[in-house]
Amino acid sequence: MRRPELDQILSTMLASQPEVSDLLFTSDRPAQVESYGELQPVALDPPIEKLTPFQNETIALNIVGDNVWLLDDLIRHGSCDGSYSLTDKARFRVNVFSQRGNYSIVMRQLSTVIPTLDSMNFPDILKKIPKEKTGLVLVTGATGSGKSTTLAAVLNEINRTKACHIVTLEDPVEFLHSHQKATFNQRELGIDYDSYANGLRAALRQAPKVILVGEMRDRDTVKIALSAAETGHLVLSTLHTVNAGETVNRILGMFEAEEQEQVRDRLSDCLRWVVSQRLAPKIGGGRHALLEIMGSNLRIQETIRLGESEGKTFYEIIESSFTFGWRNFDQACIAAYEAGTITEETALLYCTKRSVVSRAIDNVKKARGEVTSDMAGLRMKAVQTRSGDTIIQRRNAPPPVIKLK
Repeated sequence: MRRPELDQILSTMLASQPEVSDLLFTSDRPAQVESYGELQPVALDPPIEKLTPFQNETIALNIVGDNVWLLDDLIRHGSCDGSYSLTDKARFRVNVFSQRGNYSIVMRQLSTVIPTLDSMNFPDILKKIPKEKTGLVLVTGATGSGKSTTLAAVLNEINRTKACHIVTLEDPVEFLHSHQKATFNQRELGIDYDSYANGLRAALRQAPKVILVGEMRDRDTVKIALSAAETGHLVLSTLHTVNAGETVNRILGMFEAEEQEQVRDRLSDCLRWVVSQRLAPKIGGGRHALLEIMGSNLRIQETIRLGESEGKTFYEIIESSFTFGWRNFDQACIAAYEAGTITEETALLYCTKRSVVSRAIDNVKKARGEVTSDMAGLRMKAVQTRSGDTIIQRRNAPPPVIKLK
């Protein structure tokens, strides 16, 4: 298989379904695409019912090409991360990995259009993030929850409004930013630097005002990022955590017990925003971004320093700051349900505390005049006892118990 043939296959896969996010090649399975969160097989020409290990290896070698770094990573560690461009149609973030001695490939389609905060219909409070001068901003969530897209929108706003130097450390470069007011230098792991820690350490000598770190993977990266945030830089990064509170705990968990007190003080001083994301299926198709937004205030700083306690959890602080634009996932789920964007089942699936969301949904239904219980239709009937007393009994209820004197 040559590269033009691979490009033809990729083009066919992209056109097979709407909103294709991922392309998958696995032995003994047909070529597949993920559309709206579900895998779908793709009919190729000539037809391939099941991919063979040799076909997957050929695809993998075409993607890796002559990149010695990726080949070495694949052989030594069993997987490698890279990028692939399909002429002017699409760009992909690629992971090639070995499973049971055979290669599999997952290709995440990258958007060629730089998103904006307005186009994504995010809350207005997120527009405060590009205005920050220093500190640490974290966007968290599971793989595929849109973290990179959110950060690209923030960088795009900075690019549009500030004349500054921006350095990005990515794996791989996902969104290609053009120079507007800002000057961009985008570096790719494995091509321009060998690790996030070394790339970030070098970035401090490159006179940036804004630094994007693709992911905080280890303690060294976190330590250098904190130092950069403390010395007048705005540092943007991501973590794979489920909510804002877990983000703080994950960072602290990277350090030894004797280091944590100092890290708590440093983190409380430089942490500006934590935005956690979950993509939920929308009514009528597509996906909706549910956001948990936590800023920084005296209560947050105190909780980071001293730890969570009863009545002083990150969840409760965010909940009480809803009037200031903050929100937790439960409040985001309730708002999306009330707006008719997601179903009740989806809201209960993606929330943090189901009992809280369930009660709120019942209140929304009552305000709409909808039925909130399956006990509707029950009626009362009068039952006369032998002594002549009349007892009101609910229909379909067990007979009343009459105590004998």
